[in-house]
Amino acid sequence: MMRSKLSFLFVFLFIFSRPVLGAEISIGMYYYGGWSPTYGLFAPTPWRHIQLYPDREPLLGWYNDEKMETLNQQLIWMADYKVDFVAFAWYWYKGVPRPETAVRAYLNAPSRVRIRYALLWANHFKDAPGSLKEWDEMIEYWLNRHLVNPEYLQIDGKPVIFIFSADFFREHAKTIGLEPAGMLERAREAARAKGLKGIYFVLCVVATDYWVEIFAPVSGVDALTAYNYHFGVAGNLKTMTRFSQSYSELDNGYQMQWKWILSHSKIPYFVPMSSGWDKRPWGGSKEPFHDNSMSTPDEFERHLRAGYELITRNPEKTKNIGMLCCWNEYGEGSIIEPTKHHGFEYLNRVYKVFKRKK
Repeated sequence: MMRSKLSFLFVFLFIFSRPVLGAEISIGMYYYGGWSPTYGLFAPTPWRHIQLYPDREPLLGWYNDEKMETLNQQLIWMADYKVDFVAFAWYWYKGVPRPETAVRAYLNAPSRVRIRYALLWANHFKDAPGSLKEWDEMIEYWLNRHLVNPEYLQIDGKPVIFIFSADFFREHAKTIGLEPAGMLERAREAARAKGLKGIYFVLCVVATDYWVEIFAPVSGVDALTAYNYHFGVAGNLKTMTRFSQSYSELDNGYQMQWKWILSHSKIPYFVPMSSGWDKRPWGGSKEPFHDNSMSTPDEFERHLRAGYELITRNPEKTKNIGMLCCWNEYGEGSIIEPTKHHGFEYLNRVYKVFKRKK
């Protein structure tokens, strides 16, 4: 009898503690899951380059994100500071997914009941998928392992997949012999066969007329966003600014792209925001001065407030959704997770700007 009561309590808490997208502004957080000895660009010592920058040391120390305890604490912090869902970078290469260390840890963490998750398909590889058969296999994997999970993020009743690169997405469609819209519709048909309403695809783009006004409307995607921006642009490359050389320039570039996309997109746009950029731990940017683009907490707050104002003025165009980059891109200097240097300053600014109304 006691066990059945506990089971009921767990289900009750799961249903009523999960954030409801659309009620107010909903915030998603990108998560780079490469900080374990068994996965990542620099395994088995993924932190070795970051340790040369001690001001970036996480408050949790040089952690292993395949451990449930690590993800559980991170999810508690995210939920406490008003983050609604986490989008894990997810890779498919040579016919198989790369190890899902952080995602598996999330699925074992008790605090997953407080925050949903989604996959950011990091489609960096031109030949992945390299055939229609492989695309079908990838979709089947998503459906069986993730999209049917109760914790998985849904928008309009459909599980959400973020697509990192518009360029590579277009190339994938050519490789497998389908138009982009046909490629996504094939995935949606597979989802409907599993009893789902379909799949909600969100494509990362820059603010050019080709990607926003020409490609996006016929590509089959449901919404637009970005992982990060490095410069400003508004419609065509003649308007493109230089790569930012300060956070102020980076913020201006973001706002330039936000405003143009919201004015020209026929489909929703989830406003992307960033804590900054400094890729020196991973070898530096091609334009070295671009690595001067990390924020202070006060600068980050002003950036968030600009995003907040834009979202609240355009609830139908944005679906009241903002995306934050990033929880733990330590190699690129995009960090919101608590660190030993800044403590909770960055999360405090997220809470301060996006806290729920009483």
